[in-house]
Amino acid sequence: MTTSTVAGQGHGTLADQAYRSISERLVTLRIRPGEPINDERIASELGFGRTPVREALKRLEHERLIVAFPRRGTFATEVQIADLGLISEVRQQLEPLAAALAAQRAGASDREELNQLLAQLADTSDSGADLIRLDMTLHRAIYAATHNPYLEDTLVRYDNLATRIWCLFIDRLPGLAGHVHEHGPLLRAIIDGDAEKASALAAGHVEGFEAAIRSAI
Repeated sequence: MTTSTVAGQGHGTLADQAYRSISERLVTLRIRPGEPINDERIASELGFGRTPVREALKRLEHERLIVAFPRRGTFATEVQIADLGLISEVRQQLEPLAAALAAQRAGASDREELNQLLAQLADTSDSGADLIRLDMTLHRAIYAATHNPYLEDTLVRYDNLATRIWCLFIDRLPGLAGHVHEHGPLLRAIIDGDAEKASALAAGHVEGFEAAIRSAI
């Protein structure tokens, strides 16, 4: 996945577009944990045919965002707080790697996009929904700048799972704006090509995220 938008409308196949639209709803809990998933209703709401929606749902099941039960139907997965430590273990290794690679490999267009996001970050409101979408966009732009699609896909998957946990506790996390604005120095380090600094900042960001969630539980 190489789009820098959350919904990613207009990019990729219809199945890709359906995937990004449904994924955004699942990750931000607009589709609540445990809520039944009806492919016909979702297709109608999003303006897609049932075939691309079904293809998207297969992908989302593989990514543990939905679960299908024989003769019962398909549901949004429950958010398992017990998985926080396991998700953080993966992110603690891969997020610093991605930040370092982005600093080393980002091309002119990547750096231009990151500069635009840096400016957007400075001007953004403190609205919870806006901040969460911006956080997701920032992460995806960094992942894309690694130019490693395997690493990118893996990190998008784990960032989605982490963000679901974050959204579950968002009302108990008063430092939301500060957490998102931590990306400022990280983006600057990547733009400047400082791989060591970018890696350290990304590691601290993941550690801070897990600590904030645990303090809210």
